[in-house]
Amino acid sequence: MLVAAKEMLEKAREGKYAVGQFNINNLEWTKSVLLTAQELQSPVILGVSEGAGKYMTGFKTVAAMVEAMMEELNITVPVALHLDHGTYDGCYKCIKAGFSSIMFDGSHYPIEENIEKTRELVKIAHAMGLSLEAEVGSIGGEEDGVVGAGECADPAECKAIADLGIDFLAAGIGNIHGKYPANWQGLNFDVLAKVKDAVGDMPLVLHGGTGIPEDMIKKAISLGVAKINVNTECQTSFADATRAYIEAGKDQQGKGFDPRKLLAPGAEAIKATVKEKMELFGSVGKA
Repeated sequence: MLVAAKEMLEKAREGKYAVGQFNINNLEWTKSVLLTAQELQSPVILGVSEGAGKYMTGFKTVAAMVEAMMEELNITVPVALHLDHGTYDGCYKCIKAGFSSIMFDGSHYPIEENIEKTRELVKIAHAMGLSLEAEVGSIGGEEDGVVGAGECADPAECKAIADLGIDFLAAGIGNIHGKYPANWQGLNFDVLAKVKDAVGDMPLVLHGGTGIPEDMIKKAISLGVAKINVNTECQTSFADATRAYIEAGKDQQGKGFDPRKLLAPGAEAIKATVKEKMELFGSVGKA
């Protein structure tokens, strides 16, 4: 049912489009993303941070929910279930839980240790048929309590990690998680071009996809970015729609407090956000 992300991202790189990774936080999130991918015939990556995995009671629960939901909803487009910003231990948990793809974020280790741990995880992931993403140069902002300053990756370090046989690489190019501050300098395309020269045809990953202007997204895709991560934008659209429902007093009308009704506007808002991103990334009809 689930597939590794390697093949879909290699197709995306060759076709000059990007596949969206949409982080999932609960059942509504998962259902909204899967239904939109199926409707638009787009490949999709479901991202799960360690914090979200813990919230959903564990990675086994997440994997079982996703696989069962794909079967019940008759999802036929390629779907990868991917650990986002995984710790060393988290990677092993997700391999055991049945994920089809993992990200090992060793960017906070000295480069030698990042290389050593990545090399080990590549071997295990590939032996199990999983794809592996690695990171060089920490992505800015905050994700699950990990704060990065939006550093730019060293192309030589990117090559050292890429040469270990990883499947795709997240390289910091000034991008950050969460909302971008007013004084944000924008993506550093010079660094992106140098990273691409260093790693060749390897698909590149852009984290912190929320709030990056459309022209920058398109330019990044033209320079080899084949995977773009979206999380905050789905969260804010869900929150805005839920707030509007409650402020309109709809939860007080009839059985408007029923969680199926209360959460429905937010779920529809997630679908709209995912559709908008898939159209921007160019993945519609690429399943």
